[in-house]
Amino acid sequence: MKLADQWREIEHTLPGSWRDARLALTVPDDARCDRAAALLGPAAPLRSGKTIRFFTGRRGAGVGPDAITRLLRRLDREGIEGTVELVGSEEAPAEPDIGRPTLAASWDAALSVLPADWSDLYVEVELRSGGQLDRAALLAAPLNPLRTAHAPGFRFRCAKNFGYGASPMMTRRCLARLDEEAIEGELGLVHALSDTHPVGTQGPVWHVAGRTV
Repeated sequence: MKLADQWREIEHTLPGSWRDARLALTVPDDARCDRAAALLGPAAPLRSGKTIRFFTGRRGAGVGPDAITRLLRRLDREGIEGTVELVGSEEAPAEPDIGRPTLAASWDAALSVLPADWSDLYVEVELRSGGQLDRAALLAAPLNPLRTAHAPGFRFRCAKNFGYGASPMMTRRCLARLDEEAIEGELGLVHALSDTHPVGTQGPVWHVAGRTV
């Protein structure tokens, strides 16, 4: 069965109130596994051996279920074979206290689906109002935010244990500051790395739109 069809079958087994799902793709061929991880890039995949882990969310962190289908169809078109499995899922609260998740809550949700050995993240916050961008950047200054060109918001790095980037605790504190001033937005993980061990450097770097971040 094609990978996209496997995911659609999994999606149909999820409860109607599902919020996010953690998935694992196993590709027996090492070379094809490298290619699969590259094609799944927008979903911030984390590879361990022949298994690639990624997640999808209906709102907040992660790419949506339809986007996962499109990504897996790319793999299908290249003839990449494997097995998609559901690792875990979370349901949305039946009666949420607020209409939209706070940024701090979105951060907690994003971290909850990452493997225990994650080390580096490149994170994006897209604000609902461009008029709040300057204030948001000031409140988030400890994160060293970099403004985005495609939407009102900013990106920043987070390092779990060492290297370049704000700590997870500092990240949550800054996002909570935005929540306290009713600055709304959506948070997503652009890139994620696991179990990195820099030698003589401040950590890994990403090249985005011709820039090193």
